[in-house]
Amino acid sequence: MQITDLKCAILGGSPVVRITTDAGIEGYGQAEHFKPYLKPHVLFYRDFILGQDPTDVERVMLRIRRLGSFKPWGSAVSAIEMALWDIAGKAANLPVYKLLGGKVRDKVLVYNGALRFPLAGQEPGHYAENMARMAEARENFAIIKQGIGFHSSMPDELDGFSYGERLGVSHQTERGLLTERGFNHVVACIEAMKEVLGDRVGLALDCGPGWTVPDTIRLAKAVEGMHIMWLEDTITGDYTPYVLAELYRELTRSTSTPIHTGEQIYLRQHFKPLFEMQAVNIVGPDPADIGGIAELKWVAEYADLHGILMAPHGTGDGLIGLAALVQVAATLPRNYIAFEYPVARPDWWYDIVDGLPDPIVENSYITVWDRPGLGVTFNKTAASKHLAPEDKDFFN
Repeated sequence: MQITDLKCAILGGSPVVRITTDAGIEGYGQAEHFKPYLKPHVLFYRDFILGQDPTDVERVMLRIRRLGSFKPWGSAVSAIEMALWDIAGKAANLPVYKLLGGKVRDKVLVYNGALRFPLAGQEPGHYAENMARMAEARENFAIIKQGIGFHSSMPDELDGFSYGERLGVSHQTERGLLTERGFNHVVACIEAMKEVLGDRVGLALDCGPGWTVPDTIRLAKAVEGMHIMWLEDTITGDYTPYVLAELYRELTRSTSTPIHTGEQIYLRQHFKPLFEMQAVNIVGPDPADIGGIAELKWVAEYADLHGILMAPHGTGDGLIGLAALVQVAATLPRNYIAFEYPVARPDWWYDIVDGLPDPIVENSYITVWDRPGLGVTFNKTAASKHLAPEDKDFFN
């Protein structure tokens, strides 16, 4: 079998990868819906993989893996890898989890980091109200993650939040020492959310990046009695092209609150210092950024050897990304906690993808399906209605 083409179309903001073969088998991958600008980056890899056997996934990946980088520049490589596994599973008439060593669980736990309701404001009462609404969601999530600090609108809406300069651009560029007022406000909002959830639902906190080490230590110690699931991406994280494991080690050694990072990290090599220095308690690689699902599984195995837990990221990965997360999560070792459940954006995505259970999530779990490949397919007639004119031949 040989790869005959690599295509990329933008569907609802998501770069979608389609790989075709001379055997008539096709595979799909998807990057986050925040990244429509990645289309030319995906197509850059076309000539590297044409003519290759897509079922030799690792051999194909060796041709392109070194040409990616930290988020967002590992996403194209990652989406291609998903599509290769989709083809390999279909060719073998097996679900992808069988090709990754088989499943160790029949259903996978997910947490809520994407099913959102608009916040009415940035006061503790607003966070409490919002958390109550999320706790009532039909998915009955066991863990809910909320953005605070630099991963929220607090710096914009609270006067004197920090001593840092406001850059006025996106992608979590803010950084600075918090004022006493700003710090106390963050803690008050956490207390308000925790009071709503009690011990029924775990509360995880997406914090930055942008926190200083002293502030992060203060925060971790301030919430030690609240049984917070984790503090995520305080020092580095989203769109940060480096790790700073030594700073995370200082933080983790100072507190009993679990410390988490990793969504932006590309490839196993960049997780190595986090593990070998015991720098964090939990890592959250994203299969759409790390280099694909096999790369994520390798990192999970190595993390387990070091007593580090796994809570994979996935908020913007879409429905193809969801299928990839289900397949790989079924195979992960018992350091697995839960993955971040991605929702479809826009909602019409649910009408163009076939094969998902209904409902998808029941009591915070997704049952692992057994269909070949990633186990989901496009309704091409319905999907074609949402293609831009320049992408009209995507399914041809």
